[in-house]
Amino acid sequence: MFYHIADWLFHNTNLPGTGMFNYISFRGAMAIIVSLIIAIIFGAKIIRMLQRHQIGEEIRNLGLEGQLQKKGTPTMGGIIILMSILIPVLLFCDLTNIYVQLMIVATVWLGLIGFLDDYIKVFRKNKNGLNGRFKIVGQVGLGLIIGLAMWQSDQITVRRTVRTNDADKIVITEKNGSQQVVYLAPSEKQALTTIPFVKGNEFDYGDIFPFDNDKHTYGWIVYVLVAIFIVTAVSNSANLTDGLDGLAAGTSASIGVVLALLAYVSGNIIYANYLGIMYIPFSGELFVYSCAFVGALIGFLWYNSFPAQVFMGDTGSLAIGGIIATLALLIRKEFLLPVLCGIFLVESLSVMLQVAWFKYTKKRYGEGRRIFLMAPLHHHYQKKGYFEVKIVNRFWIVQLLLAAITLVTLKIR
Repeated sequence: MFYHIADWLFHNTNLPGTGMFNYISFRGAMAIIVSLIIAIIFGAKIIRMLQRHQIGEEIRNLGLEGQLQKKGTPTMGGIIILMSILIPVLLFCDLTNIYVQLMIVATVWLGLIGFLDDYIKVFRKNKNGLNGRFKIVGQVGLGLIIGLAMWQSDQITVRRTVRTNDADKIVITEKNGSQQVVYLAPSEKQALTTIPFVKGNEFDYGDIFPFDNDKHTYGWIVYVLVAIFIVTAVSNSANLTDGLDGLAAGTSASIGVVLALLAYVSGNIIYANYLGIMYIPFSGELFVYSCAFVGALIGFLWYNSFPAQVFMGDTGSLAIGGIIATLALLIRKEFLLPVLCGIFLVESLSVMLQVAWFKYTKKRYGEGRRIFLMAPLHHHYQKKGYFEVKIVNRFWIVQLLLAAITLVTLKIR
């Protein structure tokens, strides 16, 4: 809203200060500031509202230290996160941008699914919440929307920077008067993505198929299936990681910072040329969204850090996972997620290995055995006697290391 008003004023009245809204960096800074303020100020009011309506967490006794003390802590705090993301996005983003529109859809879509799950748990007193099949349908539906939009929208293209004089030449004039020439290949409507640590790291999903006929179409079909898998996997993984105070929010905040930087360089001709990566026109607007996302999570930590005054619930965790997955897909960096979201990946693998091994040993030996003391992995360390704060802090440190490794992939090939 502010962006569009300022843009109109800049072009029609030359009002001083309105030109600042043309800078993505300025709008990103404003988005993170406003999201922080909303989360901290309005978060307290939302927590009091949840307490008045007795919307508290039902805790199952799993034998974890300090677990029962959390009973009754307000849940559905994901509302704070969603509100702190959407308001700055509506104020500072270009709402005509297809990438921003898809991010808003992803945020609201999985936020509503998570809210419905929390509602059933709290008000219907059903600890299982929304049936898992309905969750999967919702996640698959979002993946389908993202994949088909990437395939069908004419506004979504890529332009690869090249080292040849035969390509389109773009002369960029800096503020100091110096000029830089960038050569770009024509706009392409291809199912391209980025493979880390590989020189010439662009991969076309259509190259999977050895035949040339309809290679383009088949490539996009594969892309849609990949989008469905990634949205489903990452949103469920974020949900599993949300088990200790501040763990999911803090981990996701550092992931959001990396995605913000990747969106910024992917949508900037100069940086894309310097780094030798795909230039994705108009995707720089995702930097503003990502800043709002990071600000919302950091603001939420004000109340969610140990001891938590509020839990995000599935309203927050499912939405967070969906947002991260969608951002990675839109900037063609989905193959970086196993590294960037390594904490999410390990948490999910610990659950899958635990369940698979238990079933296998029960069938073979008549008694189920476990790999971990408890899954997901953070509960394993709780069972070993580690304090909750120590576990969370160490997971954050590992996540920061993974974030740094992800950024390094831009230059190491």
